[in-house]
Amino acid sequence: MERRTTDRLLRARAQAIGGGVREESAAAVLDRVFAVQAQDLPAAELGLRVRAHGLTAPAVRRATDTERTAVRGWFMRGTLHLVPAADVRWLLALFGPVHLALAARRLRELELDDAVCARSERIITEAIAAEGPLTRAQLTDRLTTIGVPPKGQAAFHLIRRAALAGLICHGPQRGGDATFVLLDDWLPAAGPPSFTGAAAERELARRYRLAHGPSDAEDFAHWSGLRTTAARRAWAAVPDTPADPRDEPAGPDVRLLPAYDDYLVAYRNRDLSVPAEHARRVWPGGGQIRPTVLVDGLAVGTWSGGRRGTPVTVDLFPATATATATATATGEVAEGIARESADVERFSDASHKRST
Repeated sequence: MERRTTDRLLRARAQAIGGGVREESAAAVLDRVFAVQAQDLPAAELGLRVRAHGLTAPAVRRATDTERTAVRGWFMRGTLHLVPAADVRWLLALFGPVHLALAARRLRELELDDAVCARSERIITEAIAAEGPLTRAQLTDRLTTIGVPPKGQAAFHLIRRAALAGLICHGPQRGGDATFVLLDDWLPAAGPPSFTGAAAERELARRYRLAHGPSDAEDFAHWSGLRTTAARRAWAAVPDTPADPRDEPAGPDVRLLPAYDDYLVAYRNRDLSVPAEHARRVWPGGGQIRPTVLVDGLAVGTWSGGRRGTPVTVDLFPATATATATATATGEVAEGIARESADVERFSDASHKRST
């Protein structure tokens, strides 16, 4: 039990969600953790908040929309992530061909042949070049001119295909909607990708070790989506990273983790962070991963609300043998939950005001 507790605390510290660790900016968070899962963009923004001191929603939007230090795209496992802008091109070189090949079958099912795909690339890039950042709905409207259905998944898969091919990427938000821009305009290339081939796989393994240790090759394969043989090879080629030597804070470290957070999906086994008897409360099915209350890296409940002026509501798990004394509604934990709830509401209120 002591070893499991130590490993959990080290993971929480590596992810800047435990041990008193918080970074000073959105860019610093991504420099530390490398990627924040971002299929739900408001949740991704809260994933930056929970890892930083007093981060504001406008500061996050500046990072993504103005400073361009953080970019959203389809990388590990073909899932949307926020990553440092400096890593976008080598990640696309590593994952783009893989996910394009995997998407080919779906394109055929949608009756989108090579000719339609080629024409869609021209339509998308020419429209953005002429008009500037365009939303998915606007690009879908342009694609209807070549016979792409206005409803359904066809337009989405053609837009995603252009992004995986390195032609476009996510740009600034407009009225709460994501837009797409030309990759070469948004992030001008300063040369070839920093890492290619096996070197890119090794760099990915190195960054994963730094942000997710203690972990193993199977965890890395699960998180990255690389073939198991490639993941194991890259893992073996990268030395382990030393633990952060800082002392633990005196009291419990309480964090309100957003939905779909990387801390809950980046490992093959979830039992270290979520007691097995409460797993269904966090993963209720249908691909959902609920926002979670953490104490020193251990899930002790779920939470909801905090958006559009709604208060945060916390639902703590019943105390069990696996829920230690620090993972119960003690006075210190209750105070931590209150502080985090207020901070979520502060952050989300500012985010809502900015998008309206």
